[in-house]
Amino acid sequence: MSAQPEPALLHSEEEEALRAAVRDLLTDHCDPAGVIARSESATVHDVPLWKALSDAMGLAGLLVPEELGGQGASHRETAVVLEELGRAVAPVPYLTSAVVATEALLACGADDLLGELASAATVAALAVGLHVAPGGAFASVRLEDGALHGELTGIADASAADVLLVPADDGGLYAVRSADATVVPQVSLDLTRPVARVALDGATGRRLGEAAPAVRRALRSGAGLLASEQLGLADWLLTETVGHLKERRQFNRRVGGFQALKHRLSRLWLEVAGLRAAARNAADALATGADTDVAVAVAQAHAARVAVHAAEEALQLHGGIGMTWEHPVHLYLKRAKADSIAYGTTGAHREALAALVDLPAP
Repeated sequence: MSAQPEPALLHSEEEEALRAAVRDLLTDHCDPAGVIARSESATVHDVPLWKALSDAMGLAGLLVPEELGGQGASHRETAVVLEELGRAVAPVPYLTSAVVATEALLACGADDLLGELASAATVAALAVGLHVAPGGAFASVRLEDGALHGELTGIADASAADVLLVPADDGGLYAVRSADATVVPQVSLDLTRPVARVALDGATGRRLGEAAPAVRRALRSGAGLLASEQLGLADWLLTETVGHLKERRQFNRRVGGFQALKHRLSRLWLEVAGLRAAARNAADALATGADTDVAVAVAQAHAARVAVHAAEEALQLHGGIGMTWEHPVHLYLKRAKADSIAYGTTGAHREALAALVDLPAP
């Protein structure tokens, strides 16, 4: 047997250049105060920022082949973008439209819709609950006399979508224009990624293909690349916390000099470094197709705990200021908590990993 090639965990020069470009854009157009203000408004999604990312920079079409108007890039480049979006907690439907919905459309061969997504003319959302893990059971609506009836809940970024990709009980995946559906916001812990209830009452849709393989592919990519977003969250939290402790003084000395806090930060740094390797491995596996299920399960079995721990440490170590609404740490804590159950819980991914490597439960 020939040995499997080692995963390429380091970033290329092109990927670093992409990172720099995205970070510069987000620094100029996605400051924490603006995100907090937007989360309090009726319009959560930052449409100008989305247009800058998707239209001006062409990032909405990274996974779309060039012949369909996309960039023809891979999951590696997409992971770089998601890491930077995670660092900024950017309120844009990138993961849901440019990754999850795009992967479902690629599985169905829906070239026309892929072209619309790549050109930023359309935002799409897969109408499957955000909590559903790859390979997990998902709800569907009824198909009666060619019309779709039913409700689906917990649909991320449905309020920003022009097209909803809806699974039906005949086993098909249908494209439904959002104008033909009723989208009702639901209470969401993460205000920067709202969820909604989608109700269909005789809506017409175009059958794209089989729902099961399309949904599985979409959720697997979503889970694998979500780890990069969680890495961005954790890395920002660690960096900001270290910076704060270097400046904050107590008993006439910098707080960061206390040995107990150094130990906590060192532990967190090691956790973030481990997450970086796991997230990068998942992105590389999605790009190459090598041991993809294992790599995604490993990344998500690790990512949620690290991101939530980083947010909790940041909240505590910022002291009283961390508890204020004006400080952005609460945005990161809520996103980390919401991400911890998105596309499957840690427990679900550990169970999937155990099955993949034939490890029996105790």
